[in-house]
Amino acid sequence: MFNLKKGIIIQASSRSKGNTFAMVSYLQELTDFDVVDLNTKQIGHFDYEFKNQNDDFNALFKNIVTNYDTIILATPIYWYTMSGILKVFLDRISDFLKIEKDFGRQLRGKQLASLSCSGSDEIFEGFTMPFIKSADYLGMLYKGHIHTWLENESISEAMKIKIKTFSQSIITEH
Repeated sequence: MFNLKKGIIIQASSRSKGNTFAMVSYLQELTDFDVVDLNTKQIGHFDYEFKNQNDDFNALFKNIVTNYDTIILATPIYWYTMSGILKVFLDRISDFLKIEKDFGRQLRGKQLASLSCSGSDEIFEGFTMPFIKSADYLGMLYKGHIHTWLENESISEAMKIKIKTFSQSIITEH
């Protein structure tokens, strides 16, 4: 028997309606997960004095840890790594490891996965390391990664199958 998990896809692209959005939209159709577009949020960089407490991050993070069991981080590949928007989002989790720790601890036992998108099938060695290590550090279960790309400005049938297989491994618990 499979149990569906309530999840959220965090889209972290500088283009809200770009290639990553196409992949996120298809994944959302398959999973019925909620989607948040970080490009529409005002999230300041992490700082040791916690000067950004009034931006959009705190409310967003509290919503995520309170309401979702599965988190998928979706990013284009910029300069061989995740987007800056996603890096800032991940850095800001540190706020909840220092202050309001009860919310930070709610990540324990949750599932994390990642989706990348670029202009080709090329993925670089070490790309997934920050996701795997972050999940481990936060006590989360890392469920895997999928690298995606458009062909002729659309999602190929082969890619749709790949995304469907990925989605099934994320939304089910064995």
